[in-house]
Amino acid sequence: MPKSSQKQIDADEKKVIRELQKNAKESIDKIAKICGFSRQKVWRIIKRLEKNKTIWGYAAIVNEEKQDLEHFIMLIKKTTLPIDEKLANKIITRKLDNIVPKTEINILSSLYVHGTYDWIVTFTAKDIKQAKKFSEKFNELYDGYISELRLLETLFSVKKQGILNPKAIELKDFL
Repeated sequence: MPKSSQKQIDADEKKVIRELQKNAKESIDKIAKICGFSRQKVWRIIKRLEKNKTIWGYAAIVNEEKQDLEHFIMLIKKTTLPIDEKLANKIITRKLDNIVPKTEINILSSLYVHGTYDWIVTFTAKDIKQAKKFSEKFNELYDGYISELRLLETLFSVKKQGILNPKAIELKDFL
């Protein structure tokens, strides 16, 4: 039996990834059925994707409101000061969730981007006061390296991680 071409392997992996992105808790049997593959093939694809770090992990999409949390976005523009290796390591390895004691900060995403801003950090906090304390402490921590920091509060999530908010119809109340 001839081995699959790399093009076919890539196409098969994309099918499985799409299904995992829709619902990572879905059974391997159901994913296999949707993709038209055997259970064993799907299992092997998932294990290969995990091993080569195409899949980093799995996450639950949470309604922050039900946890009495708010969602925030920090937009960060860095200065022209060059970032040395020590600071780069600090940025990469730093656990920022705990930089403000006695708060419920949970960093959801930290993205280095190209455009008007250089970094985007999304996180949850109990309220705007905690979010502001966090952004101020963040600014202090990287003093001299941040030229601008904007804090935004999310009013309504329509879609997260590719999943439509089941309460999306309520967006009408915000519009």
